[in-house]
Amino acid sequence: MKRLVIILALALVIAVPFLLRPEQDARVDADDELVIITPHNEAIRHEFGIAFARWYQERTGRSVAIDWRVIGGTSEIARFLEGEYVASFRNHWTNTLDRSWSNAVQSAFHNGRLGDDATAEEREAREAFMASNVGCGIDLFFGGGTYDFIRQARAGRLVPTRIFDTHPEWFAPEIIPQEFAGEEYWDLGHRWLGTVLSSYGLVYNNDVLKNRGIEQAPTQWSDLQDPRLMGTVALTDPTKSGSIAKAFENVIQQQMQQRLYALEGTPGLSAEEAETQAVHAGWTDGLQLLQLAAANARYFTDTSQKPPIDVATGNCAVGMCIDFYGRQQAEAVRRRGDSVRVDYVSPPGGSVSSVDPVGILRGARNLEVAELFIEFVMSMEGQKLWNFEPDAPGGPELFALRRLPVRRDFYVDEFKTHRSDPEDAPYESDEQLIYRSSWTGGLFREMSLIVRIMGFDTHPELVEAWKDIVAAGQPPEAMAVFQNMDAVSYDIAFGRIKSTLGARDKVEELELAKELGQHFREQYARAAAIARGDIKP
Repeated sequence: MKRLVIILALALVIAVPFLLRPEQDARVDADDELVIITPHNEAIRHEFGIAFARWYQERTGRSVAIDWRVIGGTSEIARFLEGEYVASFRNHWTNTLDRSWSNAVQSAFHNGRLGDDATAEEREAREAFMASNVGCGIDLFFGGGTYDFIRQARAGRLVPTRIFDTHPEWFAPEIIPQEFAGEEYWDLGHRWLGTVLSSYGLVYNNDVLKNRGIEQAPTQWSDLQDPRLMGTVALTDPTKSGSIAKAFENVIQQQMQQRLYALEGTPGLSAEEAETQAVHAGWTDGLQLLQLAAANARYFTDTSQKPPIDVATGNCAVGMCIDFYGRQQAEAVRRRGDSVRVDYVSPPGGSVSSVDPVGILRGARNLEVAELFIEFVMSMEGQKLWNFEPDAPGGPELFALRRLPVRRDFYVDEFKTHRSDPEDAPYESDEQLIYRSSWTGGLFREMSLIVRIMGFDTHPELVEAWKDIVAAGQPPEAMAVFQNMDAVSYDIAFGRIKSTLGARDKVEELELAKELGQHFREQYARAAAIARGDIKP
């Protein structure tokens, strides 16, 4: 009897979710299908799914169903695509081409930078992949940052789209420039194109700030250094989120740019020398800023969607996030009748406007539908969904997506009354961070690893040291030790750290992380001891 009761209880636990789930209409069989992998949230998927199905029906007279594949952020998507294409090409190489598989073939076929020393077999593998139509069962990659799309294009997993031939007028400088403020907005090889703009900033809770004695809302990245924010800053692990890694890169680029402005016109200093000094010093400044933000952090999360939620609920005072996460959270709070508690700001001169692209994956089974989806997203009908209010003519049905379209011709007076953010004009900003890829573009992974190690892996030691230093009044001698970045200087990042990550040897990478982690732990302990007066500088 006892066993029967336990079995019935278990059965009830399993059955309850099915019994209580809302009634849903059975999925209607569609004429066509489109498979999209994306990091976009449910609101975006809902609005673009409905709008595209309607547009597609009007355009073709056929119905279409979108199969959204949501497996996480862009980092998870990148790992998934790499694994799927390795398996797919291996099958093609061994079964279709009747060739032997090897580690050399596996490394070479998706390597867009094969050197002159590549073997004949490695070159054949690469050529065979680029000539093939092997796929991963997915048609489109939609959303994420340009960094991930550039990597996918270089690997050969993205193929050119015809939109540049069918609508060349859309890619004129006055509509969608190829580059703006140092950021690429579409690929010269036509393998990806930006659909919507993304910037980065701070979502903050005014009530929590006031409880901490902070009356002024944050406006700059440097505000994250305020010791009154200790334990209330929400951050994301940059090795898990490409978008937040981009935000961290913006912090460093702003510091480099400020250093450069300060050095301009220095007697006896050439423009090249000034830039070199600014880049090296700005790198250190940026890492020191991020270190203090990490010292104030409550946590480092794996998902970039968590900080805005925790700020809105009052668990944190401020968090770094993508603009639309911050805007949407503020929008949700306002809809509940509270218009001032939560807000968002992009630091003036501290954030680029980069794009979230879309691209067709090699081997797409529904190629024609994929091409039409891109055409819809880039048309004015698709662009309106990003920033029109719900129920506005041509706007979304349920959700204000609060994002800024990539097309410059969207920002006209006639649309202002329908827009969620009518005053935002990203192409007209007076204070624009100019992104210089040559400064940090080659250190994206290295920067992410450094920030993770000095801020996340060593977080307990970092926080304890920071508490002692703040309690002592932030003595300069303790701060100098605490913020010493010699172990991860610009030259070392471009040298040893880059070569270690480039070798793709996990053991070597783990050894490096362990070494740097121990270095920072000892450094934090020494700084704390100096602040307490236990030892002399």
